[in-house]
Amino acid sequence: MINLWTFIIEIAGFNDYNYKEISMICQFRVFMGGMFMEMRTKRILMSIFGVLVCGISVGFFKRAAFGVDPFQSLMSGLDALLPISFGTLYVIVNLLLLLFSFAADRHYIGLATFINLFLLGYIVQFSYDFLLNCFPSLHLTGRVLCLVIGIVMLCLASSFYFVADLGVSTYDAVSLIIANTWKVGKFRYCRIISDVACVLLGTVLYLLSGGNIAGLTAMIGIGTIITAFFMGPLIEYFNVHVARPFLYGR
Repeated sequence: MINLWTFIIEIAGFNDYNYKEISMICQFRVFMGGMFMEMRTKRILMSIFGVLVCGISVGFFKRAAFGVDPFQSLMSGLDALLPISFGTLYVIVNLLLLLFSFAADRHYIGLATFINLFLLGYIVQFSYDFLLNCFPSLHLTGRVLCLVIGIVMLCLASSFYFVADLGVSTYDAVSLIIANTWKVGKFRYCRIISDVACVLLGTVLYLLSGGNIAGLTAMIGIGTIITAFFMGPLIEYFNVHVARPFLYGR
């Protein structure tokens, strides 16, 4: 591109001063364009990485059987009730939430939303089945280890996903729309209400499917509490020390 601009400048007959000035401008534009493309590529890669690792982390959560995050509690209840594979069920539910977001406020929908929608459910299903086949019987220590790995991976994935800023998941969009578009209340309160609703509905669906009370610990437990109340500081740590330095090259 610089050679093309140089040729145009010479043909146009600019003097030496203007030639140097315009050449520097052209080089700056090329540099900034390259920076923009590199940043865009990084954001896309971060979004894909975030979704992949998030799906794997949920597989660890499910294998630990100490409870999953609130939305996955709802999905687990639906999975127990409906004879549909988890990956396909995840896509169907998120398509319904996507329609809601498009109707209410499409501002929160982006590339990462669709990556999450079409990939995450199948990654969760694959990772859980893989862990179950590799470790068909886990004692308490193994379950705790799976929970710790799942928490760290989920926070790291969330950090990359949020810093990339290419859209949010359809579930995250619901609380954002209720809080920021409809002005019902502050986001943290709207999120707490939606999380509680997911846990309660997931519990009811699981029991309707014939599940027993003991099996609820795999859906609702210490893992659910940790993800609901204690993920923030760890995500911020990864934001500062991993995700932002990766994106901005520091």
